Amino acid sequence: MDKEKIEKDIAGWTTDVLGEMPDYFLVEVKVSPKNEVKVFIDADQGASIDKLASINRSLYKKIETEALFGANGNFSMEVSSPGLDEPLKMLRQYQKNLHRAVEVLQLDGVKSEGILQEVSETGIKLEQRKSSKKEKQISIIEIPFNQIKFTKVSVVF
Repeated sequence: MDKEKIEKDIAGWTTDVLGEMPDYFLVEVKVSPKNEVKVFIDADQGASIDKLASINRSLYKKIETEALFGANGNFSMEVSSPGLDEPLKMLRQYQKNLHRAVEVLQLDGVKSEGILQEVSETGIKLEQRKSSKKEKQISIIEIPFNQIKFTKVSVVF
């Protein structure tokens, strides 16, 4: 069984289903050796459980119809939005999270935290605030995408 082909097929079918929902987009498809299919979908305004369930039903039916895992192939399927613990993987996710607190780990091991102020095709700009008793300092740092190991949205209470 060719895992890459299966993931590519499922990604294509997902994109077809999402064609009717322009604010939704595919983030990633993962298939485990035990045929556990995970499809991560995000939306510009947040993904609704009802839409994710509908997408799940459509994809499940398509996988069965195409006998993707063989005639009697067992598989499990989960369609969800990426959790907060999942790193941002695509430009559209960065754009969706503008003005939110993020944590960036760079390839050289430097960790930066700040407010995501700008996103371009080549990188991001973070606003960092440092306070002392006398003054508040605000600085903007630029980080190119090719220097980012991962970016996660910070949970702020």
